[in-house]
Amino acid sequence: MNTHDKQYKKTEVFTAYGFLMFALLLAIIFIVVPIILAFTYGFTDYYLLKPNAKQFTGLANFKRMISDEILRKSFFNTIQFVFLVVPIQLSMALGLALIVNKRIKGNGFFRTAYFSPAVLSLVVISILWTVMLNPTSGLINQTLLNLGLPAQPFLTSAKQAMPSIVMISAWSGCGYQMMIFLAGLTNIDSSLYEAADIDGANGLKKFLYITLPGLKPITMFLVITTTIQAFKLIVQPMVMTGGGPDYSTMTILQYIYEYGYRHRNIGYVSAITLVFTLFLIIVSVGIKKLFKEEQA
Repeated sequence: MNTHDKQYKKTEVFTAYGFLMFALLLAIIFIVVPIILAFTYGFTDYYLLKPNAKQFTGLANFKRMISDEILRKSFFNTIQFVFLVVPIQLSMALGLALIVNKRIKGNGFFRTAYFSPAVLSLVVISILWTVMLNPTSGLINQTLLNLGLPAQPFLTSAKQAMPSIVMISAWSGCGYQMMIFLAGLTNIDSSLYEAADIDGANGLKKFLYITLPGLKPITMFLVITTTIQAFKLIVQPMVMTGGGPDYSTMTILQYIYEYGYRHRNIGYVSAITLVFTLFLIIVSVGIKKLFKEEQA
């Protein structure tokens, strides 16, 4: 390599770092620094209005979490939401992808229609469904009454509030997963389906032995990302129920917000955040390992 080539390579390197510098700076400010501060504050009694009076408390915040009844309920609600919404949302997304993957007239319209809820603001969607699920004047209950069925409390019921949020979240988010599934379907070799037709395989067998194995890498990606996104549920319950009734829709992130910004106990919520982050890492690694074992 001559001197000119070395100089040209150095210029490329400096140019690349120049373009990356702003992104790296933002990552340090908004990701690295908050992680370090959360780890530090988690072992203190840091109160937001008295930042200079914080003292090291060791594991006191973590011990407090064990006896926090509302925190336990929030964690259970979050787990319940994840176990319900992930399979429902991904099943809806795969079903829609299989429908719009067929070469029929008007498919472009249906792709846009199914995907459109994914680009709407969650606040707007939450307000819209709150109005529709109103127990007295909502469109859903009016329709039930017109059909001769009893009106339902929906968001005002401790038993129905979380399932209602699950279905709304699955409906609003499945369009994004549908597009990813659709990309995966287009990458499956069509000759495999042709060979299956020659062998006399029916639609179910082609789905089980060609479509699902071909979508396995994408499915693993979607399961991990959808699970993590589901664990971050906060907008829908805050707007639609406020965490009620009787804390039946209170989630971990909402509890962190309530205790951190309203009660200003930064030390305690930092400890909760650390434990919750560790839990998410374990879940993500576990899902990835599960898919690798199935592939083996």
